[in-house]
Amino acid sequence: MQTIKSVYFIGAGGIGMSALERYFLSQSLFVGGYDRTETPLTKELIREGADIHYTDDVDAIPQACRDPQTTLVVYTPAVPKDHRELTWFRQAGFEVKKRAEVLGYLTRQMKGLCVAGTHGKTTTTAMAAHLLHESHVGCNAFLGGIAKNYATNYLLDNDSDFVVIEADEFDRSFHHLQPYASVITSTDPDHLDIYGTKEAYLESFTHYTSLIRPDGALIVHKNLKFKEAPPTGTRRFDYGRDAGDFHAENIRIGGGRVCFDLISPLGNISEIELGVPVSINIENGIAAIALAQIAGATPDEIREGMKTFQGVDRRFDFKMKSDKVVLLSDYAHHPAEVRQSILSVREVFDGRRITGIFQPHLYTRTRDFYREFAESLSLLDEVILLDIYPARELPIEGVSSKLIYDHLRADMKKHLCDKSALLPLLKQEETDVVMVLGAGDVDAMVPQIAQMLKEKYNII
Repeated sequence: MQTIKSVYFIGAGGIGMSALERYFLSQSLFVGGYDRTETPLTKELIREGADIHYTDDVDAIPQACRDPQTTLVVYTPAVPKDHRELTWFRQAGFEVKKRAEVLGYLTRQMKGLCVAGTHGKTTTTAMAAHLLHESHVGCNAFLGGIAKNYATNYLLDNDSDFVVIEADEFDRSFHHLQPYASVITSTDPDHLDIYGTKEAYLESFTHYTSLIRPDGALIVHKNLKFKEAPPTGTRRFDYGRDAGDFHAENIRIGGGRVCFDLISPLGNISEIELGVPVSINIENGIAAIALAQIAGATPDEIREGMKTFQGVDRRFDFKMKSDKVVLLSDYAHHPAEVRQSILSVREVFDGRRITGIFQPHLYTRTRDFYREFAESLSLLDEVILLDIYPARELPIEGVSSKLIYDHLRADMKKHLCDKSALLPLLKQEETDVVMVLGAGDVDAMVPQIAQMLKEKYNII
């Protein structure tokens, strides 16, 4: 790493990749890259100094990134194996690394505070980063979403020895990390296109726990069903909403507020208030506080940090909140995430009618979990199902959103809808609480949905 003068990113517009780009820009290195589409994020990176283009063209690679002795190439596993630029770099003898390998290097240079799990990890990571950033401890952070407090997914603190990292299990990426301390939020099987079986998915978490430093700590959500293998000497804790080494007591939910007292082996903390008041954030907050306490944050710093945490884009992201209508966007794209998201909103907005707009993400995930998706979505009062967002995949014969639709609760109001017909459909439906769910591109329509609802309900 000491000889590197430039870094080239293939898949430069990815949310995780962009945090690394910002890190290398902060180190005064030349940063270049490719992504297939221009986005607000790539435009921001260009404004910050990155050189990014949008055609897979070897001739478009900047001159500063053409010396294999001084250029590091970083790619995302979502990039196809026949990508021309990636092939050229490999054949020309460049050092080519996955994003996770570079993050792994950072966890060996600093004390890595990592959050792994099928769901909940982005919010928990951002919470932990905010708690430490606002404390005397400080931290560096590489987040899987844009933290609203900072309008970025990257935090830099040259005076802190801690780095907060979202540990992604896709393509076994988290096996490159060496955490000082790690939370595991959940192990509901996912990415079966990569792992093949539930057992292989769980085994990947077993291996991940073996990578934690012997002088570190493992914090696991209570009752997860997988084998743990932390090194001898590693402190081991569990956590949960109502039980565990770290848990909440005296929970108060109402009036748009969520408050609780924390029971902790590292010191109890009373009167904690959530800045983003949805009930799932009680558990996310407990896990984040556990990491913050291990790192040395004080009770007063933790109280203030939890109260001022504004959330993450597309994670319980409230766009409108009034007596007439509520609109929020959430990244939930796994059946367990969808279920938790709906139940959390149901608890906060008890008695109100909830409409969910869901865009399935990936053909393989829909094929593997369409029954589970239908069960979770049936907790809504009304469902609008959009077409599958393919991301990196090609269509699979017989797999469409209708698989989910056909297994929804028989007595509920439900629609199959193309994105182009979404706004007219919403305009004619009676809506109260509207949830936009999914990891695809439906979030880009949220501003249009918000404007339509404002006009429909005469909200200024």
